[in-house]
Amino acid sequence: MSQVLDLRGLTCPLPVLRTKKAMQAVPKGGSLTVEATDPATQADIPALCEAAGYTLLSSSEANGLYTFNIQHPG
Repeated sequence: MSQVLDLRGLTCPLPVLRTKKAMQAVPKGGSLTVEATDPATQADIPALCEAAGYTLLSSSEANGLYTFNIQHPG
């Protein structure tokens, strides 16, 4: 089951920093769903995943809400 990290209302760099910290607590093979309203997360979250070796399973935007589903490798 995926955990949800609500980052609505936060702006760069907080969404990326909090996502990075939260991913450290996700077990290998587990996933995290990130919800954010900062448009910069469209570039920042995929970049974090690539740099840290996480798998970005999906990303979407609806009415200003950006949702990312990230999987911890393992």
